[in-house]
Amino acid sequence: MTLLDRWDQSYRRTGANLPFADPRPSHGAEMEGYFWRASDVTTGRVMVVLCGINRHPDGDWATVAIAAHPGGFVRSAVLENARASPTTFEVTAGDGAFHATETRVHVDLGEGARADLTIENPVEWPRGLGAGGIFSAIPFLGQYWHPHVLGGCVGVDADIDGERWELDRADIYAEKNWGAGFPDHWWWGQAQGFDRPDVCVAFGGGVLPVGPASVTVGGLVVRIGATVIRLAPPWSRVRTETGPDTWQVHGRGLGYRITIVGTATGEPHVLPVPMPAERRNVDTDYEHLAGNLTLEISGRLQFRGETHLAGLEIGHRPPPA
Repeated sequence: MTLLDRWDQSYRRTGANLPFADPRPSHGAEMEGYFWRASDVTTGRVMVVLCGINRHPDGDWATVAIAAHPGGFVRSAVLENARASPTTFEVTAGDGAFHATETRVHVDLGEGARADLTIENPVEWPRGLGAGGIFSAIPFLGQYWHPHVLGGCVGVDADIDGERWELDRADIYAEKNWGAGFPDHWWWGQAQGFDRPDVCVAFGGGVLPVGPASVTVGGLVVRIGATVIRLAPPWSRVRTETGPDTWQVHGRGLGYRITIVGTATGEPHVLPVPMPAERRNVDTDYEHLAGNLTLEISGRLQFRGETHLAGLEIGHRPPPA
């Protein structure tokens, strides 16, 4: 290991990344969350796979779940023997129940909840600073967020509640978030399935504790073809308003003005939220796997599109038991 490698790993343990470093390997944070979303325009099917690696003095453990639309299916589990590599993108849990690399994701939570994802030609985040901009390189923040796959194709072979799912060349999105567990309150959205197949949008934000006070943060990423737009403070502003079934995001900066309007349809899937220190999950994450979303961009680039396969989420973290 070179001196630069040692410096990089030492810096990563603060939660931050040096410029041009890969955020996907483990930072050794209290929670390292990995998330994949496959959406298929042809069939209208959406699948979400998530894995959170949670640190604990008695041994690291994992929050693993599969959710699917249509049908409202969710299966989650607490798995032992969890590990995320600090040097490569490899995540394992449950003695073979979960395994993920750059191109493959395998999850087996028992009969009716098994899936294998094979990712081809991923459109990866351009190296440099992460989705948080300059804040990606600032140590000891409470939460970091980084979309690392903004398109590409995924094949899905799954058993979902006794039904065989075989998707070929569905759209793929993947992200990672890490830090001291989830924030007290958060919102999130992600969408593909526009008229242009090379469009991907993701946004997120939350209320983070800062000593006795709190601060609201948010970020927005749009990929159109070879262009990736990242709006994050301090050079950009992202404002989000959420209602019972609506998400309105207004972003401005770097010569762009972006407006997103998301509308939920049907009942949300209830996904698990890890409480790392308590070694348990709580059901306080509400995600609509296939909502309606419009995306409008003006300024340096012009685009307007709509999709009916948007993921729209809101959640909160309960106080410790």
